[in-house]
Amino acid sequence: MNLLNWNTLDADGQRAALRRATQDSAAAVRLGVGKIIARVRIEGDAALRKYSRLLDRAALDVFAVGEAEFAAAEASLDPSLKAAILDAAERIEAFHRDSGMREYAVETAEGVECRRIVRPIERVGLYIPAGSAPLPSTMLMLGVPARIAGCREVVVCTPPRADGTADPTVLFAARRCGATRVFKLGGAQAIAAMALGTESVPACDKLFGPGNAWVTEAKRQVSTVEGGPAIDMPAGPSEVLVIADSGANPAFVAADLLSQAEHGPDSQVILLSDCPTLIARTAAELATQLARLPREAIAREALSRSRLIRVESIEQAFEVSNRYAPEHLILALREPEAWLDRVQAAGSVFLGDYAAEALGDYCSGTNHVLPTGGASRAWSGLSVSSFQTAISVQSVSRAGLHRIGPSAVRIAEAEGLQAHASAVSLRIASLQADATP
Repeated sequence: MNLLNWNTLDADGQRAALRRATQDSAAAVRLGVGKIIARVRIEGDAALRKYSRLLDRAALDVFAVGEAEFAAAEASLDPSLKAAILDAAERIEAFHRDSGMREYAVETAEGVECRRIVRPIERVGLYIPAGSAPLPSTMLMLGVPARIAGCREVVVCTPPRADGTADPTVLFAARRCGATRVFKLGGAQAIAAMALGTESVPACDKLFGPGNAWVTEAKRQVSTVEGGPAIDMPAGPSEVLVIADSGANPAFVAADLLSQAEHGPDSQVILLSDCPTLIARTAAELATQLARLPREAIAREALSRSRLIRVESIEQAFEVSNRYAPEHLILALREPEAWLDRVQAAGSVFLGDYAAEALGDYCSGTNHVLPTGGASRAWSGLSVSSFQTAISVQSVSRAGLHRIGPSAVRIAEAEGLQAHASAVSLRIASLQADATP
């Protein structure tokens, strides 16, 4: 990792220190994704078969997972793993149960009642990455809130393995969540299929799920297509930022950095500390722990684009963190709760030495589908409300029309919209006529 001193960097250097690696290849990714979407739009399933062979090295005639494959997947799993998945699902459900939108009604004037009613999104598409590592946890993070929301159709796409099967842990988790249909499709082509629809895959109303730069760009592009789906958020390569003081455990800090670095070569991890000794010891721990990782090569490439940054104070660390707006923020501080008010932009926050980010990835109960690339300045992590729509309703009595109608007429006239004014004034006149003896 690159070791930097924030206060010796000029403005350009500070911007470069917080630059995401994926931004460097955005143009190439954008062009490549556009070609894939265009091919899927024109050729449908034929394009999906082509990209499955080319990109996933899997020859598939049928993409849908059948009952026999679901059964075989469950039978193949170790009982302890199944128990862990079920345990995690219960905690995720417990946290998300009350995270949906609230229905309410307000009488804004006598005879005028305004309400909000909530409906589940009819058909949702969930993308579950499995390229370099299968992610059954993501299936839980998406599937549990979708089930709580009451979505009628839950379509899942997850990349096939070379033998043409889907990862059994993902399939087991999908069954636990009540997924309607599961397809063995990955990458930008899966996003295109769920957005546009093909002979096999139905078009969905909203797409969810994290992924690499290609998946993220595909979601962005299909969301701009006429009649295309909504998307959950910009959720691309993983990232974590750790703010650590002199009392932090360097082994813990290094482990948290590596836990995100091993996600993929385009992941990014950052340490901010005012203690040069802590930074040096963390760097040593990174080297030691990295050598023991099965995914050492992937993590090492991610670390090459990551940063160890010395700041003047913990206060300054929060200024830098809010500027970066990380997906995950770990406060490895002696009194982390006291600093929480300083956090303005982050997808999810982990307080103290024992709140490992990996617990949030799997089973603490919070959602790990979070905004990345600085999007946490304006976006929130996934919740049940992400799978719902809110509809406003108003009812107006005769008395209510008398009370608020003149205001509507006056504003409409000021805006030069006479038909708007007439729609109200005609009703007022009708009431006045009815009241005339």
